Amino acid sequence: MRRGLGISAALALALVLTGCMPVYSPAIGVLYTEVWHAGDAGERVGTKEGTACAQSILALIATGDASIKEAARDGGITKIDSVDHKSKNILGIMGEFCTIVRGS
Repeated sequence: MRRGLGISAALALALVLTGCMPVYSPAIGVLYTEVWHAGDAGERVGTKEGTACAQSILALIATGDASIKEAARDGGITKIDSVDHKSKNILGIMGEFCTIVRGS
């Protein structure tokens, strides 16, 4: 019985540790990550800005719309000049991925 409990605990720990980075980021911090990373920058950066985000909890549940289309809609943008992304993760408990577009 005790051996089965140890195996279950090891499997649970492995699941938690592999879920420490449920959002994409070019730089990974096991305890904490908050990174801005570039998407595509055009010749100019527009005057309007829109953001769209998706969130995850415990790397088990993820929800949201972090699409470029949603970010453009949020900012009232019809011509996109640049796209950036922001990733944030705290201990694999809470993760967030945002798309930021700028344009006119």
